[in-house]
Amino acid sequence: MPSYLITGASRGLGYTWLKHLSSNPQNTVVGLVRDKSSTHTHLLADRLTNAHLVCADITDPKALQTAAEQVGAITGGGLDVLINNAAILTPTSAFTPITDLAPEVLERDILQSCRTNVVGVAHTVNAFLPLIRRGRAKKVITISSLLADPDLVRHFAVDNATPYAISKAAANLLMAKYHASLGATDGILFMAISPGAVSKPDTAPSEGEAEGRRRMVAKLQAYAPHFSGPMTMEDSVRRQLEVIENATVETHGGAFVSHLGNKQWL
Repeated sequence: MPSYLITGASRGLGYTWLKHLSSNPQNTVVGLVRDKSSTHTHLLADRLTNAHLVCADITDPKALQTAAEQVGAITGGGLDVLINNAAILTPTSAFTPITDLAPEVLERDILQSCRTNVVGVAHTVNAFLPLIRRGRAKKVITISSLLADPDLVRHFAVDNATPYAISKAAANLLMAKYHASLGATDGILFMAISPGAVSKPDTAPSEGEAEGRRRMVAKLQAYAPHFSGPMTMEDSVRRQLEVIENATVETHGGAFVSHLGNKQWL
């Protein structure tokens, strides 16, 4: 009976992970959230009873240690797969080129992004590593982004979401560093994976955001002419899970791959 922990499981892709994995009664699934009550309401509405919730902010090491103890009590002392999904994308820089950001906004967004998307991931891995060591599958997965691929950025002028992209590129290297330290010696798979271009339910975009999205889609179509638009979160999770289940330390240790298991981002 495999066990999973998904961080940032209260909404979006994280909640989709929670729904998908908990739909299999053979899985033990835990979602790490900051607000248990609202997520619990969603689970009840979706009639999902095979999901546990634990509360912690990934930027709080003490809260993560407490959460690790709670997760261990749920799973029986081990953890098979940790999915680092929790992340921040600062809206002020999502579709604004880095040259157009005010200095104080630039600094704030980069620091906020790195604190959550890099330092928070490191704190999370360190807190749950003892459980991973006692698990069977021993997999630590970080959800990254196609925006973190330098070749895609430079060849197709993908200039949006710079603070977020920087932090995701750093998170990719963080996984490689964990692999260098523990992958071979401890038999733990550390891997970063892009979910692909995913549609996310949100409020109606502003005129500037809508234009930014149109520009982004045009650049992605230049990269992949077959690209017709984002896939659903459910489709993304299914594809990612297939890659994760087939990945090993030998084949994917420290790697950054797409939802297709390679470097094809769309």
